[in-house]
Amino acid sequence: MYISDHRQRSKAVFLSFLIFLLFCSGRLFFIQFFRSQYLVNLASKQHNFFVELEPLRGAIYDRNLKLQAVNIAVDSLYASPSAISADDKEKVISKLTSVLGLDQGYLKDRLYRKKDFVWIKRKLSLAQSSRIKKLGLNGLGFLKESKRSYPNSYLTSHVIGFAGLDNTGLEGVESYYNDSLKGESGWAIFLRDARQKKLALWEQMVLPKDGYDLVLTIDEVIQYIVEREIDQVVKKYNADSASVIVMDPHTGAILALANRPTYNLNDYSQVTKDQIRNRAVCDMFEPGSVFKIVTLAAALEEGEIKEEDKFFCEEGSYRVASHTLHDHRPHGWLTFRDVIKLSSNIGTTKAAQILGPEIIYKYMKLFGFGSKLEVDLLGEIPGVAKKPSRWSKVSIAAIPIGHEVGVTALQLVSAISVIANGGQLMKPYIVEEIRDKHGQRIKKFDPLMIRKAISLDTAERAKDILKSVVEEGTGRAANIPGISAAGKTGTAQKLNPDGTYSHSEFIASFMGFAPVEDPMVAIIVMVNNPHPVYFGGVVAAPVFKNIAGDTIRYLKTSRPSYDTIALNESKDFN
Repeated sequence: MYISDHRQRSKAVFLSFLIFLLFCSGRLFFIQFFRSQYLVNLASKQHNFFVELEPLRGAIYDRNLKLQAVNIAVDSLYASPSAISADDKEKVISKLTSVLGLDQGYLKDRLYRKKDFVWIKRKLSLAQSSRIKKLGLNGLGFLKESKRSYPNSYLTSHVIGFAGLDNTGLEGVESYYNDSLKGESGWAIFLRDARQKKLALWEQMVLPKDGYDLVLTIDEVIQYIVEREIDQVVKKYNADSASVIVMDPHTGAILALANRPTYNLNDYSQVTKDQIRNRAVCDMFEPGSVFKIVTLAAALEEGEIKEEDKFFCEEGSYRVASHTLHDHRPHGWLTFRDVIKLSSNIGTTKAAQILGPEIIYKYMKLFGFGSKLEVDLLGEIPGVAKKPSRWSKVSIAAIPIGHEVGVTALQLVSAISVIANGGQLMKPYIVEEIRDKHGQRIKKFDPLMIRKAISLDTAERAKDILKSVVEEGTGRAANIPGISAAGKTGTAQKLNPDGTYSHSEFIASFMGFAPVEDPMVAIIVMVNNPHPVYFGGVVAAPVFKNIAGDTIRYLKTSRPSYDTIALNESKDFN
């Protein structure tokens, strides 16, 4: 009986082991053939860590290779929620809330995701990174990323623009040339230990391709001169806004461009659209008397009017259709030269009546008004230049003196450059070349003539008249000691919302070039709603004087061969 029971128990034990063995074999078979890939992937997730490698965004330099935008290495904070216990998550949330100033709800949302990797906050300050590292919190890690930095802060803000958190350009040349600057991302698979800590070992890697560098036409010194002067005029005359552009009239290269209001490129998170807007290329306004250069050039080029032809200026009051035109001071008989020199609205209108609407419109278009100049900056608008078929009976008395037409500051500085350079309308540009990290040129942007607008003879005769504006006429405040200058003043009434002209708000402007014999710079100064004084000859002309004087002295000192270079460029395009 005892032996029989023993045998039965032995059989039961053997059978149990056999069943267990068969179960284990079946389980191993199932895992091997049906679950192997899943477990391989799970192990890979636990021990392999995929990281996108950010390329280094290209730097931006001025024309003398002074840095305007550069990248700095900073820490970005991430978490591995799957590796953090519930208790530790609450601890992490509590600590990070005070250090980073983040909302607890935001942190809870990030840390309770079923993921191995989530960003907590990218591109930390040095102080934030240091404090978090001292806390020794589990499940957190840091990756090095590059952050855009602008050494000159406010300087050239509307030209350079800025790049966002992901190093994608959002404004200015940062956006316009984003494809060249951003580069191409790489990736790497790093190994992690059992505690999910990243090891300095990688399994696979594709290196990122860094972005190209930009060399601007902007000169940092000239830009500083412009920003200094624009600040002073806005403050002195309580202006709403202002724009200044300095251009090389022979090439179209923009040497400086500034607007007010402006903003700090390193702290753009709270700036308004009004501050960011590049008014020099995207704000349209009626220019007033600076626009008289169109009638001046048309009259001389067509041969209908000569400098000494006389016009009776009606002692300051002249009726055209239903509109009575006035001069800012009454004049009798004036030569055409004096009409421009003294900025007579009546004399200019009478000259335009001789030429007719078709001729005036033709030269408006030749000088680039009513069309985009295709500058490499965001937001350029074409302005408004009405065809003669849309002119009213009073348009012949309005358009030639700068009303019923919409222009930009960029168009005006390009137009005055036509007279300065001998008759060519040049395409304005802001980037001189694109380079790789080794300084090798990838692309060069050469000066481009859009069209021949007027003859060299007409340009020289117009120069002489505009020189008299500065020496004897309304632009005497633009006279630069020791340097000859030419230009035109402008004072335009602003339009009210109801379409009538304001008697209290004005645009004060001056555009010109210097030296007259071989112009090195062309400049437009536009001041919006200055008060209590609002005349272009009083408000804007002195700004031109200061900028042109300091810029020319700087160029002659820093570039002894500049005159020769400019002369050669002029000959190439004549």
